Amino acid sequence: MATYDYDLITIGAGSGGVRASRMSSGMGARVAVVENLRTGGTCVMRGCVPKKLLIYGAHFAEDFEDSSGYGWTPGDNKFDWPKLIAAKDKELDRLEGVYHNILKNAGVTELNGTGKLVDNHTVDVNGKTYTAETILIATGGWPSMPPVPGIEHVITSNEALDLPELPKRIIIVGGGFIAVEFAGIFNALGSDVHEIIRADNILRGFDDSVRTGLRDEMTKKGITIHSGINVTNIEKQADGTFLMSFDNAEPLETDVVMYATGRAPNTKGIGLEEVGVELDRKGAIVVDEYSKTNIDNIYAIGDVTDRMNLTPVALAEGMAFAKTLYDNTPVSMAYDNIPSAVFSQPPIGTVGLTEEQARERGEVDIYLSSFKPMKFTLSGRDEKSMMKIIVDRKTDVVVGCHMMGMDAPEIIQGIAIAMKCGATKAQFDSTVGIHPTAAEEFVTMRDKAG
Repeated sequence: MATYDYDLITIGAGSGGVRASRMSSGMGARVAVVENLRTGGTCVMRGCVPKKLLIYGAHFAEDFEDSSGYGWTPGDNKFDWPKLIAAKDKELDRLEGVYHNILKNAGVTELNGTGKLVDNHTVDVNGKTYTAETILIATGGWPSMPPVPGIEHVITSNEALDLPELPKRIIIVGGGFIAVEFAGIFNALGSDVHEIIRADNILRGFDDSVRTGLRDEMTKKGITIHSGINVTNIEKQADGTFLMSFDNAEPLETDVVMYATGRAPNTKGIGLEEVGVELDRKGAIVVDEYSKTNIDNIYAIGDVTDRMNLTPVALAEGMAFAKTLYDNTPVSMAYDNIPSAVFSQPPIGTVGLTEEQARERGEVDIYLSSFKPMKFTLSGRDEKSMMKIIVDRKTDVVVGCHMMGMDAPEIIQGIAIAMKCGATKAQFDSTVGIHPTAAEEFVTMRDKAG
């Protein structure tokens, strides 16, 4: 019988990898996890957490303005970008320490370096080999950029979190959630922001009411969105600024160019193809419902599989993996009615089908509401909230809920529980609302919009 150094080696100590590793160890497995950057992964170190800290910081600009409508006299408020970045970095250091302690207390061995598969049971970490009965790939994703002339001059979301100073002007290329979130951050903090998108609207894949609503609000806040154009060249000028050229628009000059045009599965250079792990055309690892690859003892979870690229999904996949292998309880992930958020300004919360997706499945009823949040009745801010309910006409089951506006992610989390339970519109209607809140709108919409 083969003897291995570990029962499980996980390559990647992000959210999914850490969860799978510590839960597997708690179920009796001997586990090691390999990481070549910071323990905590993209979400904690280079994504969700630091980005939301910056979003909190950016929101104070509007909060100070709004306070005058409530009797306050704002003082001489000055923003210090390096101070915010330093505070953010201190919090990330604290969180990384928490992750190290979690792994240590769970009995998981940390191996620092780049893990590369040598064969089905062997991983090389910086020249030293380790063997395991099972190998789990949880290497996440990485920003991807097109081969545009001058692309070497741009930054990604990784670098945007650590800029030494706040840019006076920034061009953000991309229309996805990362692009609109950073556009909101820099705009609120005082940068002149231009967003470049190839499509006709932002947030492809989201409900059209959300897409249009957010674009309108971003435009009102001073963000210039250029749609239907492509970047043809990025030229660094003698004074350190950049001149961007487009296929059907006038050139723009800026101080910083940021690309947020998507992320690719982080599968290159770790030996996957050499040992025969199947990848799809995007480079994502192909897995079955239990996260197993075409090789029996090699599994993969999280963004590297390109199924649903959300941190809580990676955590759930990690838990399902551990239960399946080490608790004799086969668990597969259910990907329906998973809520998600865009921390734009205003933010978005969404769960279930878009109107377009729902109509492809059958007849639907649409309930739509747009209103000024109560907070802005005294402050005078021109910002709207939007809520939308999509109902399957035949069954009365709510199949989609979408919101743009203050607290949308917090509200949609609760709505997602109801939808996971198969709630009907009649049950929404019979639920008593909390007054005065924005959330009560979800249980008081009675008039069909379509």
